[in-house]
Amino acid sequence: MAANNRRMSGKKGAQVGSGGKRRRSLEGKGPTPPAEMRKGHAKQRAAQAKARRVQQRPQRRAGGKTPSELVVGRNPVVEALREGVPASTLYVQQFVDNDERVREALQLAAERGGINLMEAPRPELDRMTGGLNHQGLVLQVPPYEYAHPEDLADAAYDEGEDPLIVALDGVTDPRNLGAVVRSVSAFGGHGVVVPERRAAGMTAGAWKTSAGTAARTPVARATNLTRALEAYKKAGITVVGLAADGEAELGGLEALDGPVVIVVGSEGKGLSRLVGETCDVRVRIPMPGGAESLNAGVAAGIVLYEAARRRA
Repeated sequence: MAANNRRMSGKKGAQVGSGGKRRRSLEGKGPTPPAEMRKGHAKQRAAQAKARRVQQRPQRRAGGKTPSELVVGRNPVVEALREGVPASTLYVQQFVDNDERVREALQLAAERGGINLMEAPRPELDRMTGGLNHQGLVLQVPPYEYAHPEDLADAAYDEGEDPLIVALDGVTDPRNLGAVVRSVSAFGGHGVVVPERRAAGMTAGAWKTSAGTAARTPVARATNLTRALEAYKKAGITVVGLAADGEAELGGLEALDGPVVIVVGSEGKGLSRLVGETCDVRVRIPMPGGAESLNAGVAAGIVLYEAARRRA
């Protein structure tokens, strides 16, 4: 029987086979994929790690926005409209006495365009202004869109120019900020940096003092001014601090010829300790008249003029 089985096993017929696997294993599998796509390859692991770092890296924050602001009262509203302060809505009290200032406010808002005119009852205006003496006129100023500190330097390089930036340390008067913005615009600077906390922001008062130049001169807001200055230094920009006891004098400051950030402190306290230590050089402005200090707007204007003169 065993012999018979051996004879039958040699006959042709269905047999358990490879199912074509051996034949398919001999076929080509196409070109070898790059190393980054090969599972387990060192280059693939490196590429995956790089992708994870990019995903985890925090995106650069925008400078942010201020809350909207209300300009209250007939004279302040008219002055804001005359100076080109941005505005979204002019609120007028119902049955208000139509004097010359009310008529001028309505005319300026209509001529500018883009300002909504809203009539509101007195109780509503009282509620909006917290009970201030609005005299029947309230102007809403939209939030200011701050730039990021890095944007100021990037914009200068895009124009083929060395950055000329002013940073304010501890300046809390919006009028000083407006004056600095005006000087930066006048002398070809590329913007102003202010700290996020304990510093003046772009309020209606700053807009008015800037005499309209805030519309074309960006203001950036830094979460931490010291870190922003350190980032400028890493980018190859010289940080110059103004100080009454500075080791260098303004007239011989060659750093103004190249990319520079000019740091101006408050009139009373000057530069804070950390900001002063971060500066590459501290510079004094000669004052033969014997004045102890200059306000931020005047000091910035003097240094910006010197920088513009050297670059001309």
